[in-house]
Amino acid sequence: MSEELHDHDRGLSFDLPTLQRRKMIRLLAGVGLVPLVGCSSDDSDSSASSSAGSSSSAASSGSAECETIPGETAGPYPGDGSNGVNVLKESGVVRKDITSSFGTASGKAEGVPLTVTLTVVDAASGCDTPKEGAAVYLWHCDRDGNYSLYSEGVTEENYLRGVQETDAKGQVTFTSIFPACYTGRWPHIHLEVYGSLEDATNATSITATSQLALPKDVCDTVYATDGYDRSVQNMGRLSLETDNIFSDGYDQQLATTKGSVEKGYTATLTVPV
Repeated sequence: MSEELHDHDRGLSFDLPTLQRRKMIRLLAGVGLVPLVGCSSDDSDSSASSSAGSSSSAASSGSAECETIPGETAGPYPGDGSNGVNVLKESGVVRKDITSSFGTASGKAEGVPLTVTLTVVDAASGCDTPKEGAAVYLWHCDRDGNYSLYSEGVTEENYLRGVQETDAKGQVTFTSIFPACYTGRWPHIHLEVYGSLEDATNATSITATSQLALPKDVCDTVYATDGYDRSVQNMGRLSLETDNIFSDGYDQQLATTKGSVEKGYTATLTVPV
């Protein structure tokens, strides 16, 4: 992987419309012009401590309301037909394990195992009602910071991309690998929520587009392992507060992440829509 800056999320010039919209909504809410809804849980005012390589818990906003997950750019490598190739219409994209390519491709993404569980809930219900029968399309870069279908050397691969239908609890689970930290972006995972599996596989009617952030202590531990060398350098130049996507707030997007390098990690996040 080269050191040059990836096109996606190239800073304010790329993401200014999204960032300005979010900040304006928050500004108006502050003066009582726009009602905000947020998501809360019993432990919303606390975060679990962690030791290196063991576990980390995301910070929480402590809000007593339910706020829809912030909308973010899908970047230039979505694979949903909005920028070239459309993997969503390919047979085999509906799957839990996204570490390997499917169809005519045979590549496999190597790295520290990561299981991602997202719980999609109805924000209008106060986050109390799971969105059963919705669908989530999830994708992210590999250990080298490359995106399948787009990056040089992996344009024929489609690994680290997949769709799942939410169950009665509103949950989807993906088996994957820990993504890299590439130049200019905090370690993250992209997601799109659809009203149904049919909508997702037809790449129509996106309900929400956002990004999941991974906690620093876990990233530091993973990036100290073989294969993630470049990520160590890139992490040293970044913080959640300076990342051009998460700098305006990341409480709702920072995943609760637990596990170890030896056994793999789990990342969980509630996604109000």
